[in-house]
Amino acid sequence: MKTQELKTLIKESMREVLREERLLLCNMLMSYVSDEEQKEIDTSFGSPQDYENEELINMTDWLKNEP
Repeated sequence: MKTQELKTLIKESMREVLREERLLLCNMLMSYVSDEEQKEIDTSFGSPQDYENEELINMTDWLKNEP
């Protein structure tokens, strides 16, 4: 295996590990919400399907297309 191929493989492996660890960290930092609390939130703020598109920011691309 050439040096450049090895470097590329290591970079990709590190990106994958960092992505997984970041997702685990985000999951750990999310507050637990009981079913009762979730019902209160839904009652107060409604369902995301009811929101106008202008009110939302889609963060999916940020997670998928990281540098």
